[in-house]
Amino acid sequence: MPNFRDGAPSKPWSAALAATAALTLAGTACSAAASDPADDDGRPTVLTTFTVIADMAENVAGDRVEVASLTRPGAEIHGYEPTPDDLVRGQDADLILENGLGLEAWFEQFTARVDAPTALLTEGIETIPIASGEYEGEPNPHAWMSPDNALVYVDNIRDALTELDPEGRDHYAENAEAYKDEISEVGTYLESELAAVPEPRRALVTCEGAFPYLARDAGLTERYLWPVNAETEATPQQVAAVTEFVRDNDVPALFCESTVNDGTQQAVARETGAAMGRTLYVDSLSEGDGPVPTYLDLLRHDAEAIVAGLTDATGG
Repeated sequence: MPNFRDGAPSKPWSAALAATAALTLAGTACSAAASDPADDDGRPTVLTTFTVIADMAENVAGDRVEVASLTRPGAEIHGYEPTPDDLVRGQDADLILENGLGLEAWFEQFTARVDAPTALLTEGIETIPIASGEYEGEPNPHAWMSPDNALVYVDNIRDALTELDPEGRDHYAENAEAYKDEISEVGTYLESELAAVPEPRRALVTCEGAFPYLARDAGLTERYLWPVNAETEATPQQVAAVTEFVRDNDVPALFCESTVNDGTQQAVARETGAAMGRTLYVDSLSEGDGPVPTYLDLLRHDAEAIVAGLTDATGG
C-alpha cells in the first residue's frame, strides 16, 4: 500500500510567499469551493506533483477521479517553487500523489500548509544511489524512467485511489492491469532491440544522470555529465571523464534531456566523433501537440531514440 501522510510541520517558506498565500487562501476560499470540479460532478480531486505521474494516475483513474498536475508541461521539477494558487488547489484536493526520493524538494513545505493526505508512489522501489556530486549516496529519484519500476507506480496509484474511493476498486484494478501491459511492452522492446549491441558499447551517456533504472532494466552502463539537474554545469573533471569513457568504449551516440542545454554534450560528441542522439524526455511531458504528451509516449520516444542511437552506428 502507498504511504499516506497528513503533512507534518516543516521548514517555513519565505515570509513574502507565506503572507501572499495566506491572503490568497482567505480571499478565494468561497469561490474556490464553489468552482471545485469535485463539487460540480461529485468526483474526488487528485493532484500530482508533476505531469508524468498525473498521466499515469489518469490512466488508472479513468473517469471516476479528476486528476491534475501542480506543475505544467515542460517544467523543471527539482527546483519548482509553488505559487499561492498551488496552495489553493492543494487545500481543495482530496489526495496528492508524490514521487518522493528527494525529487520534489519543495513538497514537504507545501504539504505543511494544506490538509490533503498524500501518497508516496515510489514505495517498494529498489533504489539506486546517486554516485557523485552534492547528493552522493541519496537515492536517485528518477525511478519512473524504468518500465519495470513503472509497474510499481501503477500498483501504488491503484491502491491510493482504491483507499480514496473504495467503490471504484474493480474499475481501478482493471485499468491498472491494462496499463501495465502497455508499459511492459516498452521494456520488452528496449531489451530485445539492444541485444544486438556488442559490449562494451552498451552504454547510455547523457547530460543528467536520470537513467540508472532504465539502464539497469536494459543492461546498459550509465555515464553522465552531472548527477541531477540542480547541478546543470559540468566540471572540467566530469567532462574529461565522460570523454575518456566514450573514446575508450567507442560509444556510438550521446544523449541530452529536453530541459537542459546540450552544448557541453555537443562538445564531447565533436571531441570523440560520437553522434548526438535524439533529445530524451524525463521530468515532464510536453503539451498535447508535442512529442511526448503522455507517459507511454515518453517511454516509447526515449526507448526508440536510445535504440536508434546505439544500433544505427553499430550495424545492429
